[in-house]
Amino acid sequence: MKICVVALGKIGLPLAVQFASKGHDVVGVDVNQATVDSVNEAREPFPGEAHLQEKLTELVPAGRLRATTDYADAVPGADAIVLVVPLFVDGDGKPDFGWMDSATRELSKHLTPGTLVSYETTLPVGTTRNRWKPMIEEGSGLVEGKDFHLVFSPERVLTGRVFEDLRKYPKLIGGLSQAGADKAREFYEAVLDFNERPDLERGNGVWDLGAAEASELAKLAETTYRDVNIGLANQFAQFAATQGIDVFQVIDASNSQPYSHIHRPGIAVGGHCIPVYPRLYLHTDPAATVVSAARAANAAMPAYTTNLLEGAHGDLAGAKVVVLGAAYRGGVKETAFSGVFDTVTSLKGLGADVLVHDPLYSDEELESLGFTAYHLGEPVDAAVIQADHAEYRELTPADLPGLKTLVDGRRLTQAADWPGVTHRTVGVAATEPAAG
Repeated sequence: MKICVVALGKIGLPLAVQFASKGHDVVGVDVNQATVDSVNEAREPFPGEAHLQEKLTELVPAGRLRATTDYADAVPGADAIVLVVPLFVDGDGKPDFGWMDSATRELSKHLTPGTLVSYETTLPVGTTRNRWKPMIEEGSGLVEGKDFHLVFSPERVLTGRVFEDLRKYPKLIGGLSQAGADKAREFYEAVLDFNERPDLERGNGVWDLGAAEASELAKLAETTYRDVNIGLANQFAQFAATQGIDVFQVIDASNSQPYSHIHRPGIAVGGHCIPVYPRLYLHTDPAATVVSAARAANAAMPAYTTNLLEGAHGDLAGAKVVVLGAAYRGGVKETAFSGVFDTVTSLKGLGADVLVHDPLYSDEELESLGFTAYHLGEPVDAAVIQADHAEYRELTPADLPGLKTLVDGRRLTQAADWPGVTHRTVGVAATEPAAG
C-alpha cells in the first residue's frame, strides 16, 4: 500500500515507521521543515522513543519512508491517510481545531477516490461525522461511503514505548458505514502486529465498535477514567496526611482486592492526554460533575504541594527553592501541561526565588520555557520533586547543599536518607516536626 501519515510528532512518526516496517510505502507530511529534513536524513527529531532511531536507519535508506511538507506530493493515490494532528483546548476547555482544520482542508484538495481516511487524534464525540465528513466532501468533491471512507481509530500508546503499545492493545475502529469499517479493519491488520492476549474475550487485534461515535467515546472514557481515578487518589492523599496515615500503604492494601484499581496521587497530572481529554469529554457532556470535580482536584495539586512546602519550611519569602523536573513525566522530554508551570507560579506567589532543574533539558531550553536553570551541587534552601525522573531516585543531600526542606511530589525518596532535612511526601503523614 501507499500510506500517508499527517503530522510526524511523537505519535505520528512512530506510526509511519511501523507502517513502513510492514513493507508499505509511507510518506509523512509535516508543517515543520526541520522535522521533515530530520526524517529524510534518517535522524530521529526527538529523543526518548525506544527503537525509533534504529528503524529510521533501516527504512529511510531502503526507500520505505520519506517526509515532505507538500500534501500534493503525499496524498494523491494514497490507499490510506492517517492523521495524528494535535488538537488543543483553551483555558476554558474549548477545543481549538485550528491545526486539524488546516490539515483536513489541505488533504481534501488532493484526495483521490478509493482512499481510507483515518483520524487517530482524540476528538469530542461526533467530530468525525459532523465536522470532518462535510469538510472533506466539500474540499474534495467526493462522497464519503462512495468515493472514500472515513473512520475514527484512536491512538492508545504512550510516548517512549509506542512500538510496544501498538502490539499490546486492541486497535479500536469506528466507521460511518460498515464498508468503511471493513476497509479500516483490513488496513490496520496489514500494518500492525499484535501480541497474544488470552485475557481478552475478543482477543487482541482490531475491534470494530460499530460507529465513529462509539470509538471516539471509548478513547475519551479510558483517559477520563484515569483522571477521575487520580483525582480520587489525590483526595485520599490529602485526607490521609491529616490523619497520620500513609496513603500509599492504603492504596496497596485496597488494590490487593481485584475490584479495586486506585491510582497513585502526586503533585500534578500532565501530558497531552490526561489533562486534556476530560475537557474534550466535558465539551459535549457539561453535566458530568464527577469529571469536572476530578479535573479541578488534580489541577489544584501543585498549589497543595507548595503549601505543604511552606508549612514544613516556614516563610518562603526570599528562599531559594528548586523545582526538580520540568518534564511532565519521568524519562520523557515533554512539558505539555507539566506541573512545573503551576508549581513555579505558586512558589513565586509565596515569595520564593525559584529555580528549575531537569536532566533532559539544557540551561538554554529551560530558559526558553521561562525558568532559571539550577545545577545540582549549588546551594539551595528547599526543593520540590515534580517529575519522576529515575535520576532523582539517586539524589543525596550532597546534591542539594544547604537544603533544609524537601517535598517529594512523586514518592521517589525516603526521609531516612535525608538526615537533618525536613522531608515530606505527598500522601504521607509528617513523621518529624516542621521546621520554622
